[in-house]
Amino acid sequence: MSVVKVRAGLMLMTAIGPASVANGAESETAKPALAVEGIPADAVALRELVAQLDQSMFEAYNAHDVDGLMAWFTEDLEFYHDTGGLLDYEQVQAGFTNVFANNKDIRRDLIDGTLEVYPVKDYGVIEIGAHRFCHTENGKPDCGTFKFMQIWRFKDGAWKVSREVSYGH
Repeated sequence: MSVVKVRAGLMLMTAIGPASVANGAESETAKPALAVEGIPADAVALRELVAQLDQSMFEAYNAHDVDGLMAWFTEDLEFYHDTGGLLDYEQVQAGFTNVFANNKDIRRDLIDGTLEVYPVKDYGVIEIGAHRFCHTENGKPDCGTFKFMQIWRFKDGAWKVSREVSYGH
């Protein structure tokens, strides 16, 4: 399956939050939200926080841990994909499950130098960047680079992605 065929599933990502998952079990890669009192006012601290959130969320992605990955999204998630349309939490979860089942070595890496961070008053932060997805297709690496925007909500002491925009496919 080429990057073109799996790109809709590949882009179904982003978020960080508590390690709880369905059935009360904990995921192997899900981590508790980073300990912060609120939204950092300092731009450097905010950027460092978002970089940590991004890394933690995609550790679950790269481990193919659907439950761990979904723990980083709000249940009212809206995921906008330029070729896949608007998806809700359940559709995103099904998409990740399908991508991981059909692409055993798929991984995501943030492209160095692309991370942009903007605070959202009394809500959270906007994260913008580019990421690269790679898997093996017919014995050869198959990679694609795409753009994304995530809106992180800080609520009840936890950071989670409430809105995702994936584009440039």
